[in-house]
Amino acid sequence: MDLNALPLFPLNAVLFPGGPLALRIFEPRYLDMVRRCMRDGSSFGVVTLLEGAEAGAPARRVAELGTSARIVDFDPLPDGLLGLTCLGGERFRVLRRSQQEDGLNLGEVEWLAAEVPQLLPEPLQYLAAGLRELLPKLGHGYAHVAADYADAGWVANRWAEVLPLELEQKLALLGLEQPLERLAQVVAAWSARQPPAADV
Repeated sequence: MDLNALPLFPLNAVLFPGGPLALRIFEPRYLDMVRRCMRDGSSFGVVTLLEGAEAGAPARRVAELGTSARIVDFDPLPDGLLGLTCLGGERFRVLRRSQQEDGLNLGEVEWLAAEVPQLLPEPLQYLAAGLRELLPKLGHGYAHVAADYADAGWVANRWAEVLPLELEQKLALLGLEQPLERLAQVVAAWSARQPPAADV
């Protein structure tokens, strides 16, 4: 697979393909990164922060698995920060990591194969129905997300990002190669959070 150098943005979050990401940018290294991405029409990589802080000193340890992010909207915020709306793109694996003088992380990455769309099985249509009801309530971010309620992978990714799971669980879901396998684990997590049925 192709190897590419990619600017990395470590976050206490997991970005899934096709999913929204809202950012508030203020550090010079990331403002410069955003300017380059917008000028060149390029993406940056979102990797989960495993050790260190999102702001200030460069991240000490990040996950090797990540997702590219494309800027789709921006807005200067009242507090002087730059607000970004991004969408998740392709998954990648970081092979080597380096840092610029300003602390920006760069990764030499291997792009992972895109998932082949698969129809959402009939018994799981309730998951798509739940998303149709939930996503409009989650605010502006999902306005830029192209809906595909018939695709098992898309449905699995949306539930994986909205369910209150631990970061380690979300990373494990991101790493699964088969959409139906990810969907099965999402169903298990979803079911575990439902209240038990009342005895009649």
